[in-house]
Amino acid sequence: MNKLLTNFQHHLDEQDLSPLTIKGYLSDLGHFEGWFERVNAETLKVQRITPTDIKNYKQFLLVGERRKAGTVNRRLAALAALCKWARQTEQITSDPTENIKGVASVARSPKWLDKHEQHALKRAIENDLELAKKNYPKRWITRRRDASLTLFLLHTGLRLSEAIGLCMTDLELSERKGSVSVQNGKGNKQRNVPLNADARKALQDWIAVRPGCDHLWMTVEGEHESLSGRTVQRILQRYAKAANIKELTPHICRHTFAKNLVDSGVGLEKVAALLGHSSLNTTRIYIAPSERDLELAVEHLSEG
Repeated sequence: MNKLLTNFQHHLDEQDLSPLTIKGYLSDLGHFEGWFERVNAETLKVQRITPTDIKNYKQFLLVGERRKAGTVNRRLAALAALCKWARQTEQITSDPTENIKGVASVARSPKWLDKHEQHALKRAIENDLELAKKNYPKRWITRRRDASLTLFLLHTGLRLSEAIGLCMTDLELSERKGSVSVQNGKGNKQRNVPLNADARKALQDWIAVRPGCDHLWMTVEGEHESLSGRTVQRILQRYAKAANIKELTPHICRHTFAKNLVDSGVGLEKVAALLGHSSLNTTRIYIAPSERDLELAVEHLSEG
């Protein structure tokens, strides 16, 4: 890795950022490094980056690579973070990104499951459990875990890392109420998430058969270890295929939980608190129209 980016990585490591965030910064800066060296025929050094470089790189992303606004803005933000650090450490006297504006874009909603897809998913889970109990009794506990975990994600909105990081001691559960204490939220923030009846039922069904282990969600066969993120993704992909849903990820479950709250009339402040958002601006995406909303709006024109 370029010495400049190696030093910047050391700086990021000291900021208590998540490994995924740091990886994203370095990936975006690596893309800029490749472009800079091709265009200018010199090794990337922060002292050699000019406002013209930033403007031309932005244009390259928009026109040359036809990148979406989100990607362009993310890569410009990585450059801005690099140059801000360089100025603070007196490697440069002025910031070449200072007057570079991001790309404006229309707010679009994230992907979530509509009511029909949620219904199809729950039927697929029920059918899978019944089939496993009848034909694959040795696999049934694993399938019970998969079902409970999926329903838990849909009804709590936890991030993948938050869910698989839960221990039994983070759980308070009774017949009429319950909650989970998220210890490893984004930005090392803790929060308490109440459990609705569906989430409590899913957990109770799992706890009744789960092997003894500190982790709430663990491997069933062999050593009882915490589930990996990749395993959770495979579980959701299997259910998506069975339910004929185009895509299902932990984040789509999270978005579905948030969208259901908003559609039920829950205020953005409460939704933000449940999701662990530090800014209401992040939560506002759930009141933006989805692609399906826009499709229906256009279809209504022809019906008139």
